[in-house]
Parts: sequence; structure tokens; C-alpha cells
Amino acid sequence: GGGGGKATGVVVAEGGKVNGVGTGAKPIIFTDVLDEIVYANGTVSPNRSATDRGKWGSVIILGKAKVGEDGGEEDIEGIVSGYDFTKYGGADDADNSGSLQYVSIRHTGTQIGGGDELQGLTMGGVGSGTTISDIELLGSNDDGIEIFGGSVNVTNLIIANHKDDGIDLDEAYKGTIT
Repeated sequence: GGGGGKATGVVVAEGGKVNGVGTGAKPIIFTDVLDEIVYANGTVSPNRSATDRGKWGSVIILGKAKVGEDGGEEDIEGIVSGYDFTKYGGADDADNSGSLQYVSIRHTGTQIGGGDELQGLTMGGVGSGTTISDIELLGSNDDGIEIFGGSVNVTNLIIANHKDDGIDLDEAYKGTIT
């Protein structure tokens, strides 16, 4: 928890793969450390409301698909830059960064650095080999989802109580959102 350099987040670096596959009855829930949710009691938190925002960073997935940037690569916004784990982009539109299915990402969007808040889910250069489906984004202090280039297809997306855009698409994104 916390903001600035003390903020937490999940970064799946370019070349890495996420394996977050829940079910409709038992989704994977990403939330802040102070959320008192107890999975055995269901998916509703006893101390967080749907409008709580900015309690932690976000989930960031970076891949090797094409992006609309000079040189074809970029550093993702909202976190430190200039490291291997912050870069995204390349030439592989079929790149596979893994799977997120039946996932709830809640209370995101704290500002880590550079004046940019994080989203609920941020993807940069993520390819069509990646599976993103049945995703709930709840209470982002900025966008619900932001996609920078790439060709990932997103299906069954719910976004609620975000402060800025529900969906923000940048850098020549060419996938689909259904």
C-alpha cells in the first residue's frame, strides 16, 4: 500500500507470462493490503466500498507486439523508467504474455512517479497470443484499462467507479474489446 515509491504493483515484464486463471464462482482478486476481504465470505469487502480508489498501484502487462512509437519500443508510464522491466514493444503481434481470466482488480491508481496515476489494468505491446477475459476493474483513480499498442483481444470486461476514462487506447492499438 501507500503512494509514491512505497506503492505496490504487479508488473509482468516483456518476455514474462502471467498465469491468473480464476473461475466465475472463485475469481482471483487483486486488491490493496489493507482490504479486509476474506475469500471464504465471498467477494465483497467489509471495509472497502466500490468508490475507494488509489489504494495501490495496478496490474501491468508488457509484451513484444508492435506499438506506434518511434523505434517501436517505449517505457510504460506511471512507474520508474529506464529499466528492462519497464520496456514494451517489438515486432511480434502474436506475442503471448499469458492469461488473465476471471480476475477482479480493485482500488487501483495510486501515483508512483512522473505525475501519472496507474490504471486498473495497463497493457503495453501485448500480443494476440495473450488471453484477457472476464475482467472486473473496480475503483481506479485514473482509467479502468489503458492499452498502449499491441494486438491483444479483451473479452467480457466490466469497468466501474473509475475517475478518468473507462477505456483508454493509445499507440496504434489494433486488438478488439468485446
